[in-house]
Amino acid sequence: MRINQFVAKATGLGRRKADKLVLNNLITVNNKSANLGQDITDKDIVKYAGRVIEIPYGYTRVLLNKPVGYVCSRDGQGSKTIYDLIPKQYSKLKSIGRLDKDTSGLILLTDDGQLAQELSHPSFNKQKIYEVKLPRDLTNDQINKLQNGSIRIDQKPSILKIKKIGSALYQVTLTEGRNRQIRRSFEKISIAVVRLNRIQFGPYKLSDLKKQVWAEVE
Repeated sequence: MRINQFVAKATGLGRRKADKLVLNNLITVNNKSANLGQDITDKDIVKYAGRVIEIPYGYTRVLLNKPVGYVCSRDGQGSKTIYDLIPKQYSKLKSIGRLDKDTSGLILLTDDGQLAQELSHPSFNKQKIYEVKLPRDLTNDQINKLQNGSIRIDQKPSILKIKKIGSALYQVTLTEGRNRQIRRSFEKISIAVVRLNRIQFGPYKLSDLKKQVWAEVE
């Protein structure tokens, strides 16, 4: 197993962060500074900042239906946080696929660094599906602009897959994860999102919670 994979699994961090720890000489193998790409065996003793780290026997995954008004950071700086909604035994889990304070819906919390990498890194193209309530129906021209990449966010095309599911209600699918991408894309066509709710993140669905606020899953 490569050193960055081992560190990611042992700490819950992503592989990029693990690589940075190696480059900053914070990881040792058998009391020697680790090297990028180094292979780890069962006999090796790996330390992070002087403390032995090991891959846990199993990982924990918690699905949460985040309400509006909660932030995803541990330090809410005066706001309520998602960690107020789950038991303290899960307080060390990292939230994957953050939602802003005004957005509700599905969040995954886990200590599985590899899963976090697969769900959050753009190269894996994991789908995120939202229900978007608007003040009015979209025109065909507006839908085309949202879907064909003519709208740019952070100087890059923003491509949203749009499906009408009700009166001024749409299902929006994206595989990217730029900051507030859906809201900002609609702002480009002079429409303010009324309500934004994530219903699916990769293989996980909001319906898996069966009306509970949170649940541990396999």
